[in-house]
Amino acid sequence: MKFFKLLTYSLLLFFIAFSCTPKVPVVIKEEVKTPPKKVIVDKNLSPCKKFSDSENPEGAKTAHVLYRDYLKQKNWDEGFRLWKKVYEMAPAADGKRDYHYLDGVKFYEHFLETEKDQVKRKEYIQKILNLYAEAKKCYPKNTSLYDGLKGFKLYYKYTDQADNIEIYKLFKSVMDRDGEKTADFIINPFTALLLDLYLDKKISIEEARKYGKLIVKTVDYGVKHAKTKNAKERWSLVKNYAPDRLEAMEGEKGFYDCEYYKTKYAGLYEADPTNCEVVADVYSKLKWGQCPDTDALLVKLSAKMKECFPVVTTSPVATCISKLREGDFQEAIDCYLQKAESADNDKKAQYYLLVAKIYYGKLKNFSKARKYARKASSVKPGWGEPYILVGKLYASSGPKCGSGTGFKSQRVVWVAIDEWKKAKKDPSTRAEAQKQINKYLQYMPTKEDIFLRGLKEGASYTVPCWINQKTIIRVAK
Repeated sequence: MKFFKLLTYSLLLFFIAFSCTPKVPVVIKEEVKTPPKKVIVDKNLSPCKKFSDSENPEGAKTAHVLYRDYLKQKNWDEGFRLWKKVYEMAPAADGKRDYHYLDGVKFYEHFLETEKDQVKRKEYIQKILNLYAEAKKCYPKNTSLYDGLKGFKLYYKYTDQADNIEIYKLFKSVMDRDGEKTADFIINPFTALLLDLYLDKKISIEEARKYGKLIVKTVDYGVKHAKTKNAKERWSLVKNYAPDRLEAMEGEKGFYDCEYYKTKYAGLYEADPTNCEVVADVYSKLKWGQCPDTDALLVKLSAKMKECFPVVTTSPVATCISKLREGDFQEAIDCYLQKAESADNDKKAQYYLLVAKIYYGKLKNFSKARKYARKASSVKPGWGEPYILVGKLYASSGPKCGSGTGFKSQRVVWVAIDEWKKAKKDPSTRAEAQKQINKYLQYMPTKEDIFLRGLKEGASYTVPCWINQKTIIRVAK
């Protein structure tokens, strides 16, 4: 019994002692969670389906590399098969490059070259236009490029797919975005459309004037900043076309303001201030441009005009001369035509030729200039001057009838030389006619140009455009 009491007492002491021992804290280990990796989204990548979005990224990349190799080798069929595959898998490629859209255009354009079936041709053309639209969605930063290329193709190749207004708006959107940094290939077709639509009264004079100024600014910028040989050549083509076309708008009163005429023509006077013909030309241009009489240059020119051309009130055409010098070109034309009604044939021919020269030099209206030059020839047969003028009209029509260079622009020389050959029959204009012929022989199309178009030297040919005159095919000497 004592043993059990002793055991109980000992156990009680043990538990009391244990309960008084400082407690060791229990450490509860928390589960350490690894934070999920952040997915870094490159905002510069295309939002469209890329290699990385494909179910088989490596397969898509392989197909991409292979089709591009075939494309370089011009293995069109095999390349196209792989292009279609990768375009379905990853149309935006790596998200940085628009290869799949622009290469697709190359494939379809190649097939168009040989396709005769009109249904398939339309299908291919629509595919091309769709590729530009898709590229625009997936690479919006390149919108100007795609709109520009689409407009270019619609203007030059797929002419039945859109009207001029639609193409013009495409180009205009590019000009609005890019300003003076607009790509060179946009400028020539946009210039042609701008002027055609303005003359057809489909756009306002304010809009035509605005973009006319921007075109000139863009050409200057492009020529100045062209670095490579290729870029310089392209901008040279543009410079040989767009400014000449825009110059024709000088014939539209109010299209250009006083500053335009001062900037363009003041240098002619400053270079030759004693030449009365130059004085009269610059003075009339500034008056046509509605420069105020108080303008410093116009005041100076006005004083020179009085020295060069004292007023002769006894001349039967004094009023006509006065209107011409004051820049009232249309009134001067009406005045000369009125005088022609009652004049003998010799005077009548001179008045008609004067009218033709005003239309050519002042109003830039080539068709009316030719009309009155022909009238001059009809009342004074054998006179060489009208033929000299018509030849110049034709020779300067390259930008009107083509891009300023190449076959379409060069063929106008054929009809120009025809006119100058007629002028050679008049002893008084023989030397001038030969001078013009010698100058332009080198600008006729080459043998290669003729051959490529299935034409034959010496064959009959009608030069189209506003000219529409039959001639003989010749090659550059």
